Amino acid sequence: MTPIFAIAGKLSREYLLPPSGGPRLDSPGGNLLYALGGLAVWDASVALISRVNQAYPREWLEDLNERGFDTQGIYFDPESNQADLRTFIAYTDVNERSSTNAVSHFARRQMTFPKSLLGYHPQDGTVKDLREVDPLSPAARFVPKTYRDIAYVHLCPFDFTSQSQMVNLLKGGSNQTVSLDPAPGYMKPAFWRELRVVLSGLTAFLPSEEEMRSLFWGESNDLWEMAQRISEYGPDIIIIKRGAIGQLLYISSEKKRYEIPAYPARLVDPTGAGDAFCGGFLAGLQRTNDPLMAALHGNVSASLKIEGTGPFSPLDGMPGLADARLHALKEMAREI
Repeated sequence: MTPIFAIAGKLSREYLLPPSGGPRLDSPGGNLLYALGGLAVWDASVALISRVNQAYPREWLEDLNERGFDTQGIYFDPESNQADLRTFIAYTDVNERSSTNAVSHFARRQMTFPKSLLGYHPQDGTVKDLREVDPLSPAARFVPKTYRDIAYVHLCPFDFTSQSQMVNLLKGGSNQTVSLDPAPGYMKPAFWRELRVVLSGLTAFLPSEEEMRSLFWGESNDLWEMAQRISEYGPDIIIIKRGAIGQLLYISSEKKRYEIPAYPARLVDPTGAGDAFCGGFLAGLQRTNDPLMAALHGNVSASLKIEGTGPFSPLDGMPGLADARLHALKEMAREI
């Protein structure tokens, strides 16, 4: 059967030093898996779209298959064999996130530096040319034809050219729902004109507060005004993710604005919480066809993610926990 959902995003070999608990060294990571974990809290009928090279462990794909996910859209590209699949994330004493100076982070925790991380250099997120393509971004030309009619699609952050080609491929007809989480590197005033073309193919736009402020730098300090400006170019739903504060939701067709506080959860590891939110949001939109309820689903997925480490930690909760949190959160959302 054709899956109900599709997620396009990046996969990685993750080296993670979370705020508390032990490290995750050379484990499955990437925004695709974190979004998948957030969506799978509610529904596991998901097709995965990504690109990897020969350095990606085959047993990790086998694990995804065993969990019931459709991996036909994960393409092994021999031309990207020189690309580094490793990512490194560490948290400081004040929970600030860092992807540089890996050696010093291991030393500070009095841990042996893993040999498998030798020679690692974090990817430069600065974008000078929107035509520049990341060799590990999912590519529209490799998407299986059977995926092209999937009704609910989410695009994780990756390079602008690959995202825009994916929007053109998957936006389909009026029955298709496409949500997009932008990459921070291109959320700048200089790229506003190009971004507007992509926005026209979206149902929902899901940036962080920092990304929105960067895009409208020097123009506006009002997040609601920014959301309204974005909606003029296509997306009916704009959600601004604000980390521990929660989210702002703007529904253009109804001219409604909501403030949603983050569900009060015990912080273990915030890695991937924004991606988990996006996955939960898409599941909620399919379940309810209600943007507010969809945002609440995403909020719950993010809360479950920060309470554990690893992309699939949201699935470790007690049965019924997600629905219980959803019920409690309904009372906390506030229309502005």
